[in-house]
Amino acid sequence: MTHAFKFDFGAANPEQGYTKISPEDQYEKAVGYGFSNVKNVHAKDREEPGPLRRDFCIPLDTSFLVDVPADGNYKVSVLVGDEIAETETTITTGEGRLVVHKQRISAGHFIRTSFSVWVTDAQLKLTFTGRAPRINALEIECFPTACTLFLAGDSTVTDQPTDGYPYAGWGQMLPLFVKADASVANYALSGRSSLSFISEGVLDKIWSKIKPHDYLLIQFGHNDQKPDVARFTEPFTTYKETLKIYIDGARERGAYPILVTSVQRRFFEEDGSLRDTHGDYLKAMRELAVEQEVPLIDLAERSKVLFESAGPEGTKRLFMWLAPGEFMNFPDGVEDNAHFQQQGGIEVAKLVYLGLKELKIQPLNLYLR
Repeated sequence: MTHAFKFDFGAANPEQGYTKISPEDQYEKAVGYGFSNVKNVHAKDREEPGPLRRDFCIPLDTSFLVDVPADGNYKVSVLVGDEIAETETTITTGEGRLVVHKQRISAGHFIRTSFSVWVTDAQLKLTFTGRAPRINALEIECFPTACTLFLAGDSTVTDQPTDGYPYAGWGQMLPLFVKADASVANYALSGRSSLSFISEGVLDKIWSKIKPHDYLLIQFGHNDQKPDVARFTEPFTTYKETLKIYIDGARERGAYPILVTSVQRRFFEEDGSLRDTHGDYLKAMRELAVEQEVPLIDLAERSKVLFESAGPEGTKRLFMWLAPGEFMNFPDGVEDNAHFQQQGGIEVAKLVYLGLKELKIQPLNLYLR
């Protein structure tokens, strides 16, 4: 297959220039595309209102996989709608990276949505959920000139695995706020500090992919506090020295670093104010931003305001406070004051988005919704 793909989903004959995808088309490596699971995929042909819109697939509990020539940015356009029924479709890419969220379309209407995706392991993965999901048509093309927002961080940023839903990092939700001319490449990993992210070679992966005029968002601090030798940094010495490696490396490659203070944990004082658990790491990053003239998003302060306004009870809907039986992946429930469920990830990603908008960095501002 070439670097451009066009798929027509449903039961009618394919539109000219498109490859027909039916509910029986399960992914095979030899073919290079198909549904990961076809048990709950169905097709309908309304016969009207014409090519691409008359028919569609209903992709329940499945992903559509496409092998692409190489890693990098791809622009994706999806056509969704139904002539006679209201639809609601959510689409994630890769490991749960949210790009379309509960998109509701009234009967007789169709919406074409475009977004850019950072693909790794040479395979594009689109997962469909929602109360009434649809996919009418899909177009994919290589987009090497797209601006890329690389993320370096920890578990509060990372793409949490699909089988851990509703776990979500804010970086996983950030694509919701980015236009189709840019993508989010989330290299953040759980448990990493600014130091171990480097020693384990993760930063080298970013250096091998980042290009001039890309951006590198850097949020570390949660695990820099850990006492083990592999992760610990001291706020005003080794922490600042290590973060400077990220800053210098981005600038050497013609990219732009942006520092992000650590998002707050869910710990409240008796008076309802949020307890600061990061201490000097926040102060050190703010100092470094001034010293190195690097843009800073003070996510610690922004999340403090958000969490205090929600209060001890309200923040439970943002963090991983789950009742037994509430989510299938956590039958015994969980009480976690550091990590977010999907709604919390969206809310914190919105704070990062607003922080980026307020920085008024050009041309980055043009890529933000």
